[in-house]
Amino acid sequence: MGYQAPVNDILFTLNHMLGLAGLGDAHPAPDLDEGTLVAILEEAGKFAADVIAPLNRAGDETGSKLVDGKVVVPEGWTEAYTQWCDAGWAALTGDPDYGGQGLPIMLNSAVHEMWNSANVSFSLAPMLTQSGVEAMEHHAGDALKNIYLEKMISGTWTGTMNLTEPQAGSDLGALRCRAIAQGDGTYRLKGTKIFITYGDHEMTENIIHMVIARIDGAPAGVKGISLFLVPKYLVNEDGSLGPRNDVKAISLERKLGIHASPTCVMAFGENEGALGYLVGEENKGLAHMFTMMNNARLAVGVQGVAVAEMATQHALEYASERKQGRAEGTPKGEMTPIINHPDIRRALMTMRALTQGSRAICLATAMALDIAKSGPEETRREKADRAALLTPIAKAFATDTAVEVASLGLQIHGGMGFIEETGAAQYYRDARILPIYEGTNGIQAMDLVGRKLPMGGGAVVKALISEMRETAEEVIVSNDPALGRSGHRLSEAVKELETATNWLLKTLPGAAQSAMAGATPYLRLFGLALTGTYLARGALYTLQSETASDRERQTRIITARYMAENLLPETAALQRCVTQGAEATLALGPDRLAPN
Repeated sequence: MGYQAPVNDILFTLNHMLGLAGLGDAHPAPDLDEGTLVAILEEAGKFAADVIAPLNRAGDETGSKLVDGKVVVPEGWTEAYTQWCDAGWAALTGDPDYGGQGLPIMLNSAVHEMWNSANVSFSLAPMLTQSGVEAMEHHAGDALKNIYLEKMISGTWTGTMNLTEPQAGSDLGALRCRAIAQGDGTYRLKGTKIFITYGDHEMTENIIHMVIARIDGAPAGVKGISLFLVPKYLVNEDGSLGPRNDVKAISLERKLGIHASPTCVMAFGENEGALGYLVGEENKGLAHMFTMMNNARLAVGVQGVAVAEMATQHALEYASERKQGRAEGTPKGEMTPIINHPDIRRALMTMRALTQGSRAICLATAMALDIAKSGPEETRREKADRAALLTPIAKAFATDTAVEVASLGLQIHGGMGFIEETGAAQYYRDARILPIYEGTNGIQAMDLVGRKLPMGGGAVVKALISEMRETAEEVIVSNDPALGRSGHRLSEAVKELETATNWLLKTLPGAAQSAMAGATPYLRLFGLALTGTYLARGALYTLQSETASDRERQTRIITARYMAENLLPETAALQRCVTQGAEATLALGPDRLAPN
């Protein structure tokens, strides 16, 4: 099936769920008028549908390969990437001083959703390059910026993020990659990195690796980590390319999904050592890398939205065409399209509601980042804290949603979903990596509970909960029959979130293990309550709109009602898991969990 870019849904989310149109002086991009916004989204959607999506199936089937020491990407990949750069998409959010367009993160998130829906494997290269650009813009000195930044912003050179080593996954303090000072401001790196997305390819003339390593003599653990820029090809003073650096891909991982994206094992310094340049300060590399990782975490959440959107579109088309059984009202002797069966409709409504909610959470995070960067001075700190609070939810809830929605889509296809010909299986396979990389979702939950809830003594999270409560009260006060029990169910969900939040804030200082035992159910509770809130805001707007069509009005209102009445009741059980489940979770020690 073809991809249909959800431009109207994205615009509705921005303007009416998140209130972009009414921000006034706090608008993250006051010079970005509605017409320009619509035009950019429509063009991005067209590029996704016409250029990137047609490569998806064949790319999944052939994958990338390592041939004679070089990574060969699927046919059509390089040409599509060149078109993407030539159209200016790479430079969308880049610094205008280095050739970027300086557009907001929220717009970047919206267009990347469409590109990832069309082809996740293709879109990983631009995503990581932009994360590298973010790290350089914040931490690199002018000398490095002047040589590398313009080329990366334009997409002429791609970027990678090199963290993981065989013995150092989430615990980066265990890394062994060495950086040996050369006495002239440069370093020679020696070590092995694994799981490096687009670590090598021939789509561009150079690849810029952002690598964390330990300078000889640096402190042990995370306090001794530094960040380095290591080019595939060295760059001469005039900007021309010099000889090949001592870095190469030595193998490609065989993966469950994202087959066309080359995931490399990288060897740095098998000979004289890979020449690298310090980014930022010595031993501050972890903090510098988190600039890159936080950008990537939101981007991965957007990937989750993207896969969920495509899986939903695919399942909806299949359910509308596939005939099985007889629903009520079907003429005798005929079969009905399965979309008429109540359980299929339940599954499709779940897919729709969770996808729309995840989109709203990710775009809300992006908007908060934009306002924190360029909004009124008095709002910047508040929005920076809001973005920090939302980031782990955006990453984890949206990617868990991708797996859940892709699984439901496969289930709707029945036996046809379990074979590759229908394409439903690919969405599930591609989705499954998303809760794992850029910090597993368990780590995101721990970050939410351990670092984000205590911000401002709990004031940051309580301010958001207060806003959610106001939305629930608005729905109740509207007393519109079309919303059914939505207001009361949302109010109950917000109350469950508040109860769990207060318990965690009280428990965390003295019993951190008990608090962390409930971190994952708490994050899901938060994500569900936010989804219910954003969908309710969209429904309230639609009820009052004089321009919404009857179809749009019914669809948005019923989706919000379905979310409230069918999915939000889960929050009561999740609250009990958080506040009452720790003792049983921790009762068996590691020795007892092992088999007899």
